Amino acid sequence: MSGIVIFGAGGRAGRAVTAEARGRGHRVTAVVRDPSKYGDLEATGVSLVRGDVTDAERTFSIVRGHDAAVCAVTPFSGPQQDFSALDPEFFVKAVDALLAGLAEAGVPRLVTIGLFANLKGADGRLIMDDPSLFPAHIRPFAAAHTAGLHRLREQDGPVDWLMLTPPALLEADGPRTGRYRTGGETAPPMSARLSYADLAVAVIDEIETPRHHRTRIAVFNLS
Repeated sequence: MSGIVIFGAGGRAGRAVTAEARGRGHRVTAVVRDPSKYGDLEATGVSLVRGDVTDAERTFSIVRGHDAAVCAVTPFSGPQQDFSALDPEFFVKAVDALLAGLAEAGVPRLVTIGLFANLKGADGRLIMDDPSLFPAHIRPFAAAHTAGLHRLREQDGPVDWLMLTPPALLEADGPRTGRYRTGGETAPPMSARLSYADLAVAVIDEIETPRHHRTRIAVFNLS
């Protein structure tokens, strides 16, 4: 049994990863902004704590004694997403704090959830740069996410990181099949889909048996 810290455990991806980790017998610490809103997570036997993913000192105190961390955070606290108020450095700050905190605590593995918008399309352009595929008003969020990916790639510290990037079509209520495919920097076909449950399978697989190191990969299923 491993100890896994999940930042952003209250969101869809975070909840799915929490459930998958618990189902495999791992000890889980779920990190959320406001624990009073997520009592249902604690009821599943998860240790629920308050945390800010951009705070390196707090990250260190949370991750000590664990074997891996998962980052499934978003800067938004609810469905009303005000992109005008988005901090463009949010994901960069998160990466800096996570890598510093994990390194200091001696936690060797970090798995983060990526965004399909910075995968490449068939023409070699990033999806986010093609207005026919990606809405312009969401581009600031994609740019912020991409900045976080660049920051990860710049690091040469002790933490072995991996970013798993799901397709555009993520199914909240899709079944857990236990199957998924992986790819590289090019986006899978637009028909590709993935359930949050199978995204969580891929995350925990990469914690239990790491196969990809210091890179970003696509993860998806095809209909």
